[in-house]
Amino acid sequence: MTEAKSPLLLLWQRLGPGLVTGAADDDPSGIATHSQIGAQFGFDLCWTFVFSFPLMVVIQEVAAQIGSVTGRGIAHNLRRHYSPWLLRSVVTLLLVANIINLGADLGAMGAALELLIGGPGQLYTLLFGVVCIVLEVWLSYPRYAAVLKWTTLTLFSYVAVVFVADVPWGIALESLFVPRIDIDGSHAMAMVAILGTTISPYLFFWQAGQEVEEQHRHHAKPLCVSPKTAGPELARIRIDTIVGMAFSSLVSLAIVFATAATLNAHGVTDIATSAQAAEALRPIAGVFAFALFAAGIIGTGLLAVPILAGSAAYAVSEMFRWTGSLDARPNDARAFYATIAVATLLGAALNFVGLDPVRSLYWAAVVNGVLAAPLMAVMMLIVRNPRAMGRLRLSQRMTIWGWGATAVMAAASLAFFVLS
Repeated sequence: MTEAKSPLLLLWQRLGPGLVTGAADDDPSGIATHSQIGAQFGFDLCWTFVFSFPLMVVIQEVAAQIGSVTGRGIAHNLRRHYSPWLLRSVVTLLLVANIINLGADLGAMGAALELLIGGPGQLYTLLFGVVCIVLEVWLSYPRYAAVLKWTTLTLFSYVAVVFVADVPWGIALESLFVPRIDIDGSHAMAMVAILGTTISPYLFFWQAGQEVEEQHRHHAKPLCVSPKTAGPELARIRIDTIVGMAFSSLVSLAIVFATAATLNAHGVTDIATSAQAAEALRPIAGVFAFALFAAGIIGTGLLAVPILAGSAAYAVSEMFRWTGSLDARPNDARAFYATIAVATLLGAALNFVGLDPVRSLYWAAVVNGVLAAPLMAVMMLIVRNPRAMGRLRLSQRMTIWGWGATAVMAAASLAFFVLS
């Protein structure tokens, strides 16, 4: 007689690429952005996370459907159906943005460990990069996917910080549903920053690539080849993506709530890095909140760094027609794993050349802003293209939502350049 599994356990078993992608959205550079939002504006911009949630869900579901329906990643579909110059431009911009993001995230992890135990922060930065490379290259895909999935739980440290901080819950909850809009440059730039850190190109490539990996793992065919099996699989993708993006938004809000209730309330309004946010919390919210915040930076970095490097490797491998899979042995996919290693080490190296962490985050945001809206438009063309999707083209309702998300991101990118 088999023991009945709890609904939560059944849900956990159904979650995968969407959950990991959502958790990776709250990388150390994202934590820095959300900390600055809370410190500078208090609870004023919390409503933007509710506004961005459906946009995140729809565009990540589009990315997942590209992978599961076609059995190929985004760059592979670009190579098959669109101009070579478009493919090269997208992959080059993605690679530049990811390396800069890798540098910012690894630097934040090294600084956080230095805050916790002392010692050489730059050495910790390099060691974190090496650890991430070793795990990504040498662990088998099923084991590595499980590691990433369990690593998402480290983000609950930010939920715990909220309960340590003295949050005025009436004001905090009201801020989710009552927009406070000030028409000035600083508020507009902050809204652009929120969208830029929640809707990022590397997440598109990663989730599409992971859906392909899952098909290979289960020896399944692309859904365009067996459309009769698509219903349950597309339903799984939807649940996985909704839960992942909800988790991401919850953690982002927890960070804003915590920093608004502590830093902003005590007049600390200028936070440049996630490590600086952790240090600023210590005298205000106590050692426990500080330790939780700093440990969370390391945990989410261990999740986000492999995803940044992996999404770059998927794109580059698909562009050059290399074998590109985390399930492949290192000797069978040397170029793929070499791309992961080189991207990670280049990111770590940025911390040794005196690169300003704030400036690096700025330029990562610029490149992501340039890339996001055009890439979203191309993805929308792919999911409506019968040559790519067969009979499983995106539904009319999802198409309207997808183009709406693309328009919002394009407007945000335009505002970024105008206000800069």
